[in-house]
Amino acid sequence: MLKKSYTKTGKKCRVTFKYPNKDNCQTAVLAGEFNDWSLEAHPMKRLKDGSFSVSLTLTTGYSFCFRYVLDGDLWVNDLAADSYAPNKFSQDDSVVTV
Repeated sequence: MLKKSYTKTGKKCRVTFKYPNKDNCQTAVLAGEFNDWSLEAHPMKRLKDGSFSVSLTLTTGYSFCFRYVLDGDLWVNDLAADSYAPNKFSQDDSVVTV
């Protein structure tokens, strides 16, 4: 799930990425074009309801591919992404447009 909050100038957007965690994973990381697909840059916080969340501020006017990495090796998409784009691994990435 994606929640967007734009600044008054419209140049930046605070995006909250939330993974519902129906699989009961222990850890989640947000990896994407905005962090060179890093598995360390944006660890997600586990919430009381078991879901995971992290917020980033992104520059508007762009689209970014991303995926959630669960328990260190399971790459999954956001079912509520703005769109999807094929990647070099013959799969799709989630896309957020701000």
